Amino acid sequence: MSDLFAPQVPQEVEARRPLADRLRPKTLAEVTGQEHLTGEDGVLARMIDSGSLGSMIFWGPPGTGKTTIARLLSGQAGLAFEQISAIFSGVADLKKVFETARLRRMEGRQTLLFVDEIHRFNRAQQDSFLPVMEDGTVILVGATTENPSFELNAALLSRARVLTFKPHDEQSLGTLLKRAEETEHRPLPLDEDARAALIRMADGDGRAALTLAEEVWRAARKDEVFDTDGLARIVQRRAPVYDKGQDGHYNLISALHKSVRGSDPDAALYYLCRMFDAGEDPLYLGRRLVRMAVEDIGLADPQALVICNAAKDAYDYLGSPEGELALAQACVYLATAPKSNGVYVAYKAAMRAAKENGSLLPPKHILNAPTKLMKAEGYNEGYRYDHDEPDAFSGQDYFPEKMGRKTFYDPPERGFEREIRKRLDWWSKLRRERGSGS
Repeated sequence: MSDLFAPQVPQEVEARRPLADRLRPKTLAEVTGQEHLTGEDGVLARMIDSGSLGSMIFWGPPGTGKTTIARLLSGQAGLAFEQISAIFSGVADLKKVFETARLRRMEGRQTLLFVDEIHRFNRAQQDSFLPVMEDGTVILVGATTENPSFELNAALLSRARVLTFKPHDEQSLGTLLKRAEETEHRPLPLDEDARAALIRMADGDGRAALTLAEEVWRAARKDEVFDTDGLARIVQRRAPVYDKGQDGHYNLISALHKSVRGSDPDAALYYLCRMFDAGEDPLYLGRRLVRMAVEDIGLADPQALVICNAAKDAYDYLGSPEGELALAQACVYLATAPKSNGVYVAYKAAMRAAKENGSLLPPKHILNAPTKLMKAEGYNEGYRYDHDEPDAFSGQDYFPEKMGRKTFYDPPERGFEREIRKRLDWWSKLRRERGSGS
């Protein structure tokens, strides 16, 4: 929150501040990309109008305005603003902040406590917020890039409203770049295609877009205008938003798996390439493809497992980048193959029955009788050797007597070639309807 009595910063020093910092919105109305929260009918706008703020968790990707909006809320609601980061703060820091907030409350002023990366606090640290939230000492606003359902305590979530921040779209990033040009009093030295490429490089991150714009201005000589190739030379491509151990990882592997299950080879290949591009371990993806082969294709096309194992081995043998093509081939094969989860369902049902029924003895007629005592006990008595039976099938019951006959596996219909052709024809028709021309 700005201090009216703070010394004025010299203009030349102000100009050296990062562009993203200089362009921070001064009011909620200036915030772009989060109109569902800050617009006239948005949740935050309604809170300000009502004069009452509650504790909140801001969940969204980097560069979407979570910190800025927290500061604006404290200013417009007349609250003291405190900010800490879970990366650098511990229990002692929290105690100091809580004590300061209590003293403030005794003086009649409430504190908005903004906690960046709140998911990095452990369970005990998260629990420490509960008393000061309940008695009104602080209004907690936590920011996280990770799914709160997985990363935050249920007790904390029950006391705070989760607000989802969206990545910037092309329009909102374009608005930020126009504001940057107004602030710098000069246009970005990019042609139309290069400007669109810079927006794509920002990957929904407003801060990244402004940082990239600064790099372009620094690199440009007088009257120089960059095309797409020139932009690529002066600006290193920003890595996609993707954390191999967190939400980005699980979201994309889920999208890949469900696209394969839904027989959409185009979407499956897209998500596979997204993960390649983000630096995912190709052998991890190979293992996931093997899993899809046994879970979703199964015996509807037994060759799927063979092909996926071969693709994984091919990558192991060829390495990158040649090996990725083998995994892509396996991915497309799985997506276009006939589907059956019969074995997967049967396995789960059989495992459940095995756990529920305990150590039941198999029927004696299928047990070997290597000793006289076992023969006297009836082991192997009445067993019929299937190869000696008509059609090599005896029809005996092999389940434990106390358990009774169970049916776990429902075999899929055959006719693989017909099923594959039907799916390919369907996808060809869909492509024509979409006008993809491919």
